[in-house]
Amino acid sequence: MAAVAVTAVPVAAGTPEVVGVRAGENGESTRFVLDLTDAVTFEVFTLHNPDRVVVDMSRVQWNLPSDNHRLETGMIEGFRYGEFEGEARIVLDVGTSAQVRAAFLLEPSADFGYRFVLDLEPGRVAPDVEEALIEPEALLASLGWERPPLPGEKPAPRKRIVVIDPGHGGVDPGAIGTSGTFEKDLTLTAARDLKRLLEATGDYHVVLTRDSDEFLRLSDRVALARAAEADLFISIHADALDDSSVRGAGVYTLSETASDSEAAALADKENKVDIIAGVDFINVAYAPVTTNILIDLAQRETTNSSSQFATVLTSTLNEAVRLRGNAHRFAGFRVLKAPDVPSVLLEMGFLSNAEEERNMLDPAFRERFMGAVVDAVDIYFSDRAP
Repeated sequence: MAAVAVTAVPVAAGTPEVVGVRAGENGESTRFVLDLTDAVTFEVFTLHNPDRVVVDMSRVQWNLPSDNHRLETGMIEGFRYGEFEGEARIVLDVGTSAQVRAAFLLEPSADFGYRFVLDLEPGRVAPDVEEALIEPEALLASLGWERPPLPGEKPAPRKRIVVIDPGHGGVDPGAIGTSGTFEKDLTLTAARDLKRLLEATGDYHVVLTRDSDEFLRLSDRVALARAAEADLFISIHADALDDSSVRGAGVYTLSETASDSEAAALADKENKVDIIAGVDFINVAYAPVTTNILIDLAQRETTNSSSQFATVLTSTLNEAVRLRGNAHRFAGFRVLKAPDVPSVLLEMGFLSNAEEERNMLDPAFRERFMGAVVDAVDIYFSDRAP
């Protein structure tokens, strides 16, 4: 990872807003510009495999049109933005190795406010630096649990602990719907709906892996579930495909071998969210793995329990909403790798289908959908001793 140290004007009182973004070409160089209402501090660095340029800024308020993520100019093939570990992060996808020629903040002039300027030019890839992977115990200690509160001690046996994981977040928007809906926003709303309905039964203690628009590494999500001593883990998502006619909910569980090519492709996409957010993969706190999580990381009992819950869940959902054919599928999802927590990934539907996007944004539809999930949780635990 190559870094550029930057000195910038200190942040003034109040939170600066990002009100515009643009890019332009000058020969082989590409200039990226953010329009700001106030000064910010920042740091810029590059990542490789794939090539990305990352800008970390002091906290800002994003006030950009929903289509700004489609910026494609010069070396820039796309960009994402959002909250990352309490501050702001921008990730630029570049088609080839890039080096930062300059990064600076311009003060207001007659026609412009504050502007952050980043000049990129082609560069050579620096050799990868091998670094030790963090052991799971060290990861748990390092997190500090500055997240939604976990129970101080495991509740009485009559209350099961259910961890709900709203997919994506912060700098990682996830899938983007036909009308501009971000998957990260939909999954958080749906997770809150499910938490409310589960807690209303009086039978469950519910923990959200995130309760705001923040980015969490996949390993953090798994570690949070294990630290909470979860009895069940549900990761909520919504997909998008090029084929806008595809629709229907689905449930996924962990397996070394994917059930089909589509499940494998989905797992591959979801497993790359850390890269999307500008995290260098060699520094991510995973145990050594190949492309898919090896099934021997999960105990046989946990794997069976996950499949049993998935079977119940597809049954209750089928009574309430539209399911895809072969609704229970499996593949190597990293977020489902906890060896001692039954886990499923729930795809609510497809944001690429206009009607399904409207449904998922409808509170009445989500109430019916999440009500079916609660029914499945009740049935699943009904024949299991506390």
